[in-house]
Amino acid sequence: MRLAAFLPRPGYAAVSRWFLAAALAGLLAADLQVTTLHPFADLARLLGGLIRPDFLAVEGWSVLYTVAFAMLGVGLGAGTGLLLAVPFARSRTVRLACAGIRAVHELFWALLLMQVFGLSATTGVLAIALPYAGICAKVYAELIEEADLAAVRVLPAGTGAVSAFLYARLPEVAGRMRDYTLYRLECGLRSSLVLGFIGLPTMGFAFESAFRQGRYAEAGALLLIFYALIGTRRLWVRARTVPVLLVGAALALPPAVGSAAIGPSLARFLGHDVVPAPLRGASLADGETWARLWSWLRPILTEQVLPGTAQTLILAQIALAATALGALVLFPLTARRFAGRLGLPLGRALLVVVRSTPEYMLAYVGLQLLGPSMLPAILALALHNAGIVAYLMGRHADAIPYRADAPRGLDLYAYETVPRLYGQFLAYLLYRWELILRESAIFGILGVTTLGFYVDAAVSELRLDVALVLIATTALVTMAVDALSRALRRSLRIDALPTRLSGPQPITGAEAADG
Repeated sequence: MRLAAFLPRPGYAAVSRWFLAAALAGLLAADLQVTTLHPFADLARLLGGLIRPDFLAVEGWSVLYTVAFAMLGVGLGAGTGLLLAVPFARSRTVRLACAGIRAVHELFWALLLMQVFGLSATTGVLAIALPYAGICAKVYAELIEEADLAAVRVLPAGTGAVSAFLYARLPEVAGRMRDYTLYRLECGLRSSLVLGFIGLPTMGFAFESAFRQGRYAEAGALLLIFYALIGTRRLWVRARTVPVLLVGAALALPPAVGSAAIGPSLARFLGHDVVPAPLRGASLADGETWARLWSWLRPILTEQVLPGTAQTLILAQIALAATALGALVLFPLTARRFAGRLGLPLGRALLVVVRSTPEYMLAYVGLQLLGPSMLPAILALALHNAGIVAYLMGRHADAIPYRADAPRGLDLYAYETVPRLYGQFLAYLLYRWELILRESAIFGILGVTTLGFYVDAAVSELRLDVALVLIATTALVTMAVDALSRALRRSLRIDALPTRLSGPQPITGAEAADG
């Protein structure tokens, strides 16, 4: 019998205290300095650009490229994810492969793909498609497992696995898969925008250029256009419009897709660039080769992997605690019982804007306003994720059947609502933990000394073998946190609660916070 069976299970309060203590310990080691002289003056200029946007200055192709990369990336990722979802539950290899590719952020995929395809549409589409294939495979497989098996039980004996899936299981889950896939496009639009910060011609590239040059009216216009794309997604992305959008996206891509020398570039990349330097052309049977490999690897581990991982975990833990506090404060804005008829639309609109803004863009703006430190990254992660969790918690609060003599105001919040939602609240936070860690790693590209800082330096110096070690580390750490998160959810008996957003229908067991 396992030892775990004799150990007491942690409760909600214990787990909450653990995470809060980890965040407080992280604050002791975090760099939270504000180094700019006039942060509020810069913020006022940015807000002025939002109030007086210059839409005529916006390059229309950047908007089209943003939508095109998202449509094709999500479409390719979802199609591949559906194929992988069929063997997902039965094959450990498929599950590990999907976990590995989704644990690597789109920006890291783009940095690697650029070495083969350059700054092309191929890089943008594949950078989104690869992690989204792993994400969709996992979600689709869960939807398939949750489906009613009544149709499967009446199939004739000898029915093949593919036929059983197509005729018995797929019809049961097709609607929920469609809703989730259409929703993933919102995430794809955010990913597409962020790819512009490394040079791809999306709205992120135009925003960074405008912001650096002080063209705040243009930057504000780009933000408002992006919010409009997200806010109207359900109007222009429907099942019947998707084929037209996919064809239009393919036609809207830059005329020169990829590189004329993709074959040689790919061969060099796989056969030389990502191979550790001591192993290039060396004999694997020679003991000296492995000694040189360790001499090469040891400083990478001690000087980059360990400090980068520590800083990534510190940033993620502080941001997770800040997300929790922010969500508890914000979710009444989207709950009918607290916000009222007038406040409810405003509260929901505010949280839609907050959760629609990519963390990377928020961190970029924060770094320009506050200077280089961990503080802008923490604020960016907390704002974005608190907006997501608060929005979903508000919907759960609206579904609570309050008794007729329920208290009002603060008593209703503290004694009736929060205690009844706290298990769901922890489920969302533990689910977001992996995603927050994944984002924390890539903030290094902006100068925060997380793992992404060392990845960006290695890529800039064309030491792709070192970059691969660092990216593999981010994937392993993310997968470890995901495994720990699942273990905690099982221990708290909240693993069956909703953790993904699969559609606009009322809250059910199929929902969750987005990726």
